[in-house]
Amino acid sequence: MTLSDLEISRRARLVRIEALAESMGLQPDEVEPYGRHKAKISLKALERLRDRPDGRFICVTGINPTPLGEGKTVVTIGLAQALRRLGRNALSTLRQPSMGPVFGVKGGATGGGYSQVVPLEEINLHFTGDFHAVAAAHNLLAAMVDNHLFHGNRLGLDPDQVLWRRSVDLNDRALRRVRIGIGGGNNGVERETGFDITAASEVMAILALASGIGDLRERLGRIIVGLNREGRPVRAADIKAQGAMTALLREALKPNLVQNLEGGGALIHCGPFANVAHGNNSILADRLALKLADYVVTESGFGSECGAEKLFDIKCRVSGHVPSAGVIVCSVRALKLHGGAPIDTKDPATWKRPDPGAVRRGCANLARHIDIIGTFGLPAIVAINRFDSDAPDEIAAVREAAIAAGAAAAVPVEVWGRGGEGGLDLAEAVLEACGKPARFKPLYPLEMPIEQKIETIATRIYGASGVTYSDAARARIEFLRREGYGGLPICMAKTPLSLSHDPKIKGRPEGFVLPISEVRIAAGAGFIYPLAGSIMTMPGLPPIPAAEGIDVDADGRVSGLF
Repeated sequence: MTLSDLEISRRARLVRIEALAESMGLQPDEVEPYGRHKAKISLKALERLRDRPDGRFICVTGINPTPLGEGKTVVTIGLAQALRRLGRNALSTLRQPSMGPVFGVKGGATGGGYSQVVPLEEINLHFTGDFHAVAAAHNLLAAMVDNHLFHGNRLGLDPDQVLWRRSVDLNDRALRRVRIGIGGGNNGVERETGFDITAASEVMAILALASGIGDLRERLGRIIVGLNREGRPVRAADIKAQGAMTALLREALKPNLVQNLEGGGALIHCGPFANVAHGNNSILADRLALKLADYVVTESGFGSECGAEKLFDIKCRVSGHVPSAGVIVCSVRALKLHGGAPIDTKDPATWKRPDPGAVRRGCANLARHIDIIGTFGLPAIVAINRFDSDAPDEIAAVREAAIAAGAAAAVPVEVWGRGGEGGLDLAEAVLEACGKPARFKPLYPLEMPIEQKIETIATRIYGASGVTYSDAARARIEFLRREGYGGLPICMAKTPLSLSHDPKIKGRPEGFVLPISEVRIAAGAGFIYPLAGSIMTMPGLPPIPAAEGIDVDADGRVSGLF
């Protein structure tokens, strides 16, 4: 009988979180338990460990995701488990799942099979309350902005140029555009605004990039909430909101500790989306993990053109961490879809039918992601997440195409069914790659003009032939340059489902023109984010949301998260 992910997680014998922390080298006063099996780690641990050398930093990314799945989180956890089986001290660092996807399409995001982080239900739902703290801080600032407008508006903030929206950690398309203060008077200033999902909040991005409490407060103060009537920025510090926001976030700043099914540690902290934010866990979680372990396996959101590019060009610049290798996760079934196979995603028979030709065509997408990792000077290791229906000649086709495209290795993995044992070959390949000198380099210098940075990402990473800008985007770029923000990195907001801006285009599109419809500034986080095509910062629910299948039994146990 095949057990579900939830059944496997519930059968696991977990150690008390204090015992796990002690085995990792943490001291009792550095561990703040949240129940039996999760804890926050005090930042005092980083101070104590600051002189310890850093371990190796390994990025796990993937091809462009499809409804058939690639298994990136499963491989991230399984690789850390496999490294431990080889006698290496290894940790994984992951983002916390947003409840939007949990209740929407994706379901839970804690891995699967015998490569999971646990406790599954708690991590996927409220966990330690960090998302709630981010939403509260975000919405406090929004409330203070509207309160400022109501009580005289001494800063001259233009109500039609308020840029700060509101936040909720659920998919709710009805909140994309809302009108507030209806009727005026004691209801406040009537104006149009909207909501973004919490994972897309600049506060979430700031929390993930902050190096400590002082840096967090300073970054929060730099948030641009809108423009005054002279067209100049008004910041959160002008509203005097940064202190209270920091107070709401002081506990959320501490990384969260849990365990995988094989007793290894995992730090799960922050959850910025990779399509509209920088898509990686916190700098503090990585920094702590790199002091505690010899190998740290981190997962970047979506494909390498999204999360990995942002890890390398944004997060690594801030943290100073230098990655040693990139692991690209793919699956035969997903490559078939990229290769144009006649697949009905609701009919398993159509994607289980052997089709080596479609796999070979789909490997063009994989090849682009191998190129992307190589562009940053890193060795690329391809992890072929193997399913029982994969034919030997299909696996062989992927390995052949990957090596031809420049991958250092292409290895089938079976970590879903076998845990760390199913990832030993991948772990060996990663260790070999990490044994070579790192040649990492960012894609562009920060002093490059804004348009040139955007075009460099579009052409060298996505494969576009050029970029077009709306009049509004050009005007905003000129504003950012005039206000002194031209030296910030770029955090592109685009669909993760294609290398292009069009989610319907699979494989390896080339020669397309990338349309930039809007350009925004996240001054506190420290990046500019152009919006490509029709990308949304508030997702909607599907016709049958995952929430319909989630329930609780008489003993209070949650079902339906997978």
